[in-house]
Amino acid sequence: MKSKIIVLLLSAVALLLAACSQGTSSAEEPKVLRLGHIQSESNAWHKGSVRFAELVSEKTNGTVKVEVYPSSTLGSDRDLVEGMQIGSVDFALVAGVMSNFYEPYSILELPYLFEDLEHLEEFVYGENGKRLQEEMLEETGVRGLEFWLRGPRELTTNKLVESPSDLRGVKIRVPNIEASVEGWTAMGASPTPMNFGEVYSSLQTGVIDAQENPIAFTASARIHEVQDYLVKTDHVFGYVQLLMSEKAFEDLTEEEREAVLEAAEEARNFQNEIVFQEEEEALQDMLDQGVEVIEVDQEPFREAVQEVNEALADKYGRELYDTIQEMRE
Repeated sequence: MKSKIIVLLLSAVALLLAACSQGTSSAEEPKVLRLGHIQSESNAWHKGSVRFAELVSEKTNGTVKVEVYPSSTLGSDRDLVEGMQIGSVDFALVAGVMSNFYEPYSILELPYLFEDLEHLEEFVYGENGKRLQEEMLEETGVRGLEFWLRGPRELTTNKLVESPSDLRGVKIRVPNIEASVEGWTAMGASPTPMNFGEVYSSLQTGVIDAQENPIAFTASARIHEVQDYLVKTDHVFGYVQLLMSEKAFEDLTEEEREAVLEAAEEARNFQNEIVFQEEEEALQDMLDQGVEVIEVDQEPFREAVQEVNEALADKYGRELYDTIQEMRE
C-alpha cells in the first residue's frame, strides 16, 4: 500500500512539474507579428522593414518577433489595410491607397500638391502630419507609426511625351485613387486603375501604354524592360506609411509598445537614408538598359490639374489643403 501511495505521489509530482515546464516554455515564446508590403526584396521598403524587425527584436529582448512578407505575399495594399483592421495582418507599408479608408489622405495624393521634398517633410513630420495619423486611427483602427520618404513619381511610357497634349489616348495605369484618376484625366491621358502586380504584363501585352511611380519602384519591378521613356514630371512627392493594427498594438505590454515606437523611428531614419541613393542607382540602371530620360517643362502639367485639385480639396478637406498651400509661403 505504501509503495502504491509513493508511486501515485511521484506521478502527481511529475505531472505538476511537466505542467509548470509547459507554462514556462509558453511564456518564453515570442509574440510573432507579420509585416506585409508590395515591394520586392531589393527595394528600400523591404530593407527598412527588415531593419525594423531587427530593432523590434533587440529592443524587446526577443519577446516580440516581426516576420516580413514582401512582394504582395500577404495581398495588395487594400488587402493589407483590411487585414490590419480585422487583426490578420499586424504591420504594413501602405502609400496612397490609405485614402480609400480615410478620405482626408486623398488630399496628399493630389498632383503637384507639394512643391518639393522639403515641403512634404515639413508637413508629414510636423504637427499636421501627427494629427492626421491620430484622426486616421480613430476612424479606421489602423495606427500610423511613421512616414517614410519616397522619390517623386515619374511617368514611364512607350510614347514620347513632352507636354499634356502628348498624353491624348495614352492608357496609363494608376493606383485606385480618385486624385490619380482625375489628375491624369485632366492632363489628357486615359487612366486605368490596376493592382501594381499586373502592370508589367499589361505593359508587355499592350493593355496599357504607361505607368507612373518613383524611379526605384519602377526599376525594382523591371518596368523599364517594357517602356522606352522616363518622363520627369515630378507630379507627386509622396510617402509610404509604416502602419500597425491597433488590435496588435493593444496586445503588447507598455514596454513592448514603447520599443515598437522607437524601432519605427529608427527604421524610418534608416530607410530615408538609403532610398534616394537607390533612386540614383535605379536611374542609372534604367539608362544602361536604354531608357531615354525626357526633361519636361512641368508648368503646363501643373496648370492642367489645378481645377481638379480645387474640386477635390472641397470634397476631401479644404482646411488641410489650404494648410499645405500656406506652407509654400
